[in-house]
Amino acid sequence: MQLLRLFLPLLFLSFTAATYATEPSAERHVVLITLDGLRGEEVFGGADQRLIAKENGVDNVESTLARFYREQATERREILMPFLWKICTSEQGWIAGNIEKDSVVAVTNGLYFSYPGYNEILSGFPDPAVNSNAKKLNENITVLEWLNQQPAFKNSVAAYGSWDVFPFIINDKRSGIEVNAGWMPLKVGNPERVEALNYVAKNIFHEWDGVRYDSITASGALEEMKINKPRVLFVALGETDDWAHKGRYDRYLLTANQNDGFIRDLYETAQSIPEYKDNTLFIVTSDHGRGDGREGWKNHSVLLPGSERIWIAAFGPGLSVSGMDEGGKFEQAQVAATVAKYLGLDFGQQNSKVRPPLPILK
Repeated sequence: MQLLRLFLPLLFLSFTAATYATEPSAERHVVLITLDGLRGEEVFGGADQRLIAKENGVDNVESTLARFYREQATERREILMPFLWKICTSEQGWIAGNIEKDSVVAVTNGLYFSYPGYNEILSGFPDPAVNSNAKKLNENITVLEWLNQQPAFKNSVAAYGSWDVFPFIINDKRSGIEVNAGWMPLKVGNPERVEALNYVAKNIFHEWDGVRYDSITASGALEEMKINKPRVLFVALGETDDWAHKGRYDRYLLTANQNDGFIRDLYETAQSIPEYKDNTLFIVTSDHGRGDGREGWKNHSVLLPGSERIWIAAFGPGLSVSGMDEGGKFEQAQVAATVAKYLGLDFGQQNSKVRPPLPILK
């Protein structure tokens, strides 16, 4: 991983949606990032000592404990995801989903796996017809596609994903959005850097046929941001889920930590670019939760309690809230309308099923 890094019961929220502008902002940008299957347990509590064991695929128990375990949950989470916690505890950050604080972000599709979850995040509502991870073109219009249809955002929406199903979830054929996902070669960026990244991606061992290493995905997204400066950038990282399914808790933790670094890189790069600086909202979330215990954490389904709970973080200018949410009840499906609202648009106009935006924006 370091080599690649070098190359770089459901809860519903019911309320009346506030009135807001329907004219697009000429300046604002959004970066939406998903970390596949990363549990709130680790996000809010850090490494789970019960799972740092040989039977959970931990190659070196002592070094994993030394790197990721501390007595206090606040210390553990800050070691695991230092950037996320630094910015989400500042005046410009917010995070929800800590059940210890009675904060719940619910997945409402009732299935609790990836394609239904990403459809819910991007389309703004759960769809019973989206019931598998098969490579089937999504019939629903995502907020990415809808924004790409607006004159102010035409050809200024980009998507990078580690999982090779994202072209189907976003329906690249109909939406007109070029989705770079799976082991597709990168096309945008400094030619020498892109050539080097593609060489590594082609020749390094592929742990999974359908999932690219997140370091390649994040590097591609960074190049896209620098070169094309899209108004909306979607970055879907995937290794946390795949290492969990393989029962490798050490690599699950390592990947979560590396992904935090990629989020930091995207944020710092945005702050270095005039078009993005101080006018970009970052939203970070997950497609589903996971089970608990020595076996349950590896998977997610309707049979594993906890799979229905996720978390959402947001940071950037324009937030009306800050810090850790307490007592809030939110839905995964509210992400799509939140993206549009920050940009000055009402995604609910597209479909009456779309959930209202999160109540976090001024």
